[in-house]
Amino acid sequence: MTGPAIQSHRDQALFDELSFYTLAQPRSEFLHQLAIDTFTAQHASQATRPMSGVFAVLGLYLHAERGYTGLQIQKVHTRLATRRLEWPALPLPVRHAALTVADVLNAQPGPERDAMIRRWCVAEWQVWTESRAAIAQLLKTQLDID
Repeated sequence: MTGPAIQSHRDQALFDELSFYTLAQPRSEFLHQLAIDTFTAQHASQATRPMSGVFAVLGLYLHAERGYTGLQIQKVHTRLATRRLEWPALPLPVRHAALTVADVLNAQPGPERDAMIRRWCVAEWQVWTESRAAIAQLLKTQLDID
C-alpha cells in the first residue's frame, strides 16, 4: 500500500485506540459519538455511504452549533435511523481540519483529551459548513428540530 491507504490504515488504528478511551468514559456525555462522527467526516470520500456521511456531518453540526452532547446526538441518530430516506450525498470539502485523531491521542487523558475531542469536532465542522443548509433542512423536515 502507498499514499492515502497507508494514512487511512494508520488513522484507523489510532481511532481504534481512541475508541478504547472514549468507550471507557462516563456515558452522560458520550464523547465516543463525537469521535465517531468527526473521524467519519474527516475520512469521507466518494465511497462513503450517503447515510454515514449525513449522520457524521449532522453530529458535527449539532455539537458545534447547537452544543449537543454525544449522547444527545446519538439519540438524534437513532430517531433518524428509523426513517427510510434518500440520504443526500453531501459535497466533500476540499480540505479537512488540521486537527486529527493523532492530535487527540497526543493530549493527556482526562479533561485535556476530552476537550481536544470537542475541539477536533468543531474544527472539522468548519470545513463542512457548506452542508449547513442541507443538514438544518433535514433536521427540520424529519424531526422538527429548528
